[in-house]
Amino acid sequence: MGEEVRMQDAIKNYEDVDSWKTVIFLYNAALKEVGTKLDILNDEFQHVHRYNPIEHIKTRIKTPESIVKKLKRYGYETSIENMVKYINDIAGVRLICSFTSDIYRLAEMIGNQSDLKVLSIKDYIKNPKESGYKSYHMLVSVPIFLSDSVVDTKVEIQIRTIAMDFWASLEHKIYYKFEGNAPEYISRDLQECAEMVSALDEKMLSLNEAILACVEEENQQKELEQGAQMRRVIGEAISKEAAQKKPSSLQKE
Repeated sequence: MGEEVRMQDAIKNYEDVDSWKTVIFLYNAALKEVGTKLDILNDEFQHVHRYNPIEHIKTRIKTPESIVKKLKRYGYETSIENMVKYINDIAGVRLICSFTSDIYRLAEMIGNQSDLKVLSIKDYIKNPKESGYKSYHMLVSVPIFLSDSVVDTKVEIQIRTIAMDFWASLEHKIYYKFEGNAPEYISRDLQECAEMVSALDEKMLSLNEAILACVEEENQQKELEQGAQMRRVIGEAISKEAAQKKPSSLQKE
């Protein structure tokens, strides 16, 4: 097995290659690793429970422009070293679920992966941002096995419902147009929409739980009916066998 190294050291090992290309290569490799793990978890859940918790998966590498803007906002000089050290969402995976209950179930499944290290968690569902933004963020580190080393690479995983993703996507587009300086009434209306989204998620989860309860009750009723039918069949068979034996015993006497 190769020697474990930090990403900064891995970049130095490729001095004859452009540093940016090396970084992007490592982050893309990390996205592939995490994506494969999530596909397997989803397939396993489908196999065991006949239910897919993941509606769809989105992956992306942050653009150079976005990275530079974020570094400046944080007060750091633009450099490959600062980018790797301070920007945690260069490689991002977004998991879209049907229900809020799926979010915490997936987070637990991801956390149980032995070769993934959870570095931090930000639960914006229990503690939404002031704007109304809701999502569950996990920063994980995944080992990338190279020919002569193993490089731990950070990936941010965002888990949210379809409704949360719908709101967040539109909120991003609206604020992008105002470059972060949206009028007060826009922010207020977006917060109201976020409340509607939360109410919708709660209602859909409640409906799903009610449906599952009905299905469970129906299954239990079917099992009771099948059990009663089986006992009836056995009883009839025993009675028939007893009736067939009775004449023969009388004849013997």
